[in-house]
Amino acid sequence: MIGIHSPELAHERDRAAVAAKVVEFELDHPVLIDNDFRYWDALGNRVWPSLYLIDKQGLIRFRFIGETYAGDTQARRIERAVEALLAEPARER
Repeated sequence: MIGIHSPELAHERDRAAVAAKVVEFELDHPVLIDNDFRYWDALGNRVWPSLYLIDKQGLIRFRFIGETYAGDTQARRIERAVEALLAEPARER
């Protein structure tokens, strides 16, 4: 998992503030800071937050938009999508 932080507000551009939130929320995955919105634009993103699931071949297979909370309907959809992707066989390159 990789987090991509594209700031919505000006104060969210500060690296130290983002690092503090990573600690506060106990995130154990890397978080890329996308202050220039290159990833945001490359993904055609328009909504905060957005979650993308990428398959074993590197293709975006699922996109979820909006806030998600443990156990809610969207969280269950995400979990099913992750399980489906993990169950797929890896293709040889």
